[in-house]
Amino acid sequence: MHHSHDTGAATRPRLLPWSTSDGRPCYLVGDGTGHVSRVADRVESVQLGMADQILAHAGDLAGDPTATAPQLRYLAARLAESLRDVSRIARSRGDRLPGARNGGDFGEEREA
Repeated sequence: MHHSHDTGAATRPRLLPWSTSDGRPCYLVGDGTGHVSRVADRVESVQLGMADQILAHAGDLAGDPTATAPQLRYLAARLAESLRDVSRIARSRGDRLPGARNGGDFGEEREA
């Protein structure tokens, strides 16, 4: 979703919780109140909730002496995906703190 409107708001670009089609980071320029910001907030909330569930499952499976290698490999893959999501959320929020330096403007979107 690339919008050509520029609100003129002097805000830091927000690292979004998804990537461009070629895998690059996707940033949003806006005042943080538009539709894309609200969608990003919901996606981040879902990702954080999933991370909590995966962590609980990891604790259970790690303590299970009958856990199989395929189960553990599957869990490791889900943990890696979740850690990648949570890391991106942390970077995004950190970049928007006062005095933070932003990571760039790849895949920049603008809110209308």
